[in-house]
Amino acid sequence: MNIHVNSNLALEKTDDVERKRAARGAKDRTKSHAKTQAKADPRAELAAQFIPAGSRVLDLSRTKTLERLLPHGCSYQGRDRIKCDGGAACDIASGDFPTQAAGQSDIIVMLGALEQVADIDSFFTHLRFCKQDVIVSYSATDLIRGEERAALGFANHLSFYDLTLLFDRYGFRIECTAPIGARQALMRLTPTDRLKPVTTCSVAVVSCSDDGNFGDRLGSHMINALLPGEADVHHLTFRTLHEARERYDLVVLGTGNSLFQPLLGDDVLDIIGRAKASIGIFGTQYRELMPRATLGRLIERLDTWFARTEDDVLMYGRGAKNVVHLGDWLIDQFPMSRPCEDEPLEVSDDIRADDALDRTIRIIQRHRQVYSTGLHPLLCALTSAELVAYAEEPSAQMPDIVSGKFRSMLVDIFGRTYPEKKFFMVDRDAVTRYKARVHRNVAKLAERIDTILRNVAVASI
Repeated sequence: MNIHVNSNLALEKTDDVERKRAARGAKDRTKSHAKTQAKADPRAELAAQFIPAGSRVLDLSRTKTLERLLPHGCSYQGRDRIKCDGGAACDIASGDFPTQAAGQSDIIVMLGALEQVADIDSFFTHLRFCKQDVIVSYSATDLIRGEERAALGFANHLSFYDLTLLFDRYGFRIECTAPIGARQALMRLTPTDRLKPVTTCSVAVVSCSDDGNFGDRLGSHMINALLPGEADVHHLTFRTLHEARERYDLVVLGTGNSLFQPLLGDDVLDIIGRAKASIGIFGTQYRELMPRATLGRLIERLDTWFARTEDDVLMYGRGAKNVVHLGDWLIDQFPMSRPCEDEPLEVSDDIRADDALDRTIRIIQRHRQVYSTGLHPLLCALTSAELVAYAEEPSAQMPDIVSGKFRSMLVDIFGRTYPEKKFFMVDRDAVTRYKARVHRNVAKLAERIDTILRNVAVASI
């Protein structure tokens, strides 16, 4: 008796092996043929691209080729498995509708089936109450006309214009579409009650600096995250104000950085005057050099000034109803963390513009001891380090005058300041409380922006 050693070292008779090989070959050929047959249907292949993974698919198409092409995680129910009232097979061409199966699906597919429905209004009445997305192919009269439609057994005859009216009448909107050859189109329909109306708005964001430093780049990320998705955002700096558009719905002056004397010109007031609403998100520095009246005129023109520190509020916004103490919102970008390196770290304010922000934050937060000449690198260090020190930045015009922004930030967080260039121990609890307070204030700022733009949209109707 001949024997054969197979791949898993089991002994089999030669004739058994040959028989199994033949059976496997026939099975593989069947699978290959079925797969080729499925891929040969461009309509089903295209429809599969419209279906999210994990969907429950109810297929009312005339064929089942879609089933093999569905993305991962989808469940499938074809029309041949569906029973309607009385347990009979569901015949949508004759007016049946699988209400229960449709209600339990996520998406309904009809490929080559809608043309067969005689009472199309009754059919769409059922679809409307199911409130599911629909993927449908259709050969419109714009593409196939007259006698050819009758020869193909079509029970209804709609142009693309007629289809649009039909969908609109029964509460559907065409979400996306694609041609299938030259004779039909594939459309994905979404119930209109799922679609929130979108009104675009234009927003100018004016950064106080175009140096691209650490804080400026983080501030741009912060404001972009707070603005609604439909906002058309125009980023400007004080050097590019001449590129401003004629009108804006909202102007945001500052991204959490510092405003100081050379930036308080008439061109800033002009930009604010071009907007239906305006807010400021900034602090101040070199206050001895800043004309109080000039800043006062600016604040009066703003709907709200979200001031970075309490010093800003007390010096320039006392008694003003449009001034709110925000805090330094960039602390939201720095998670509370624990350091792991004993080697002291010195950070200058000229962190390169090409340095990745997340990598820079991780580097700063790894060190127990950090010295910084930049305000926001120090703020980052406060969320992790045990000891920190800083150096105020002197004015280029009058070296005896320093920025004052470090002092204001430290008073906000710790209730006191500390001498320059001397390490002090970080009160982690105080930093945590400050971070939580600012986080709540930022949420209120986001609500305020949303309210402003919503009111602007209503006023423009």
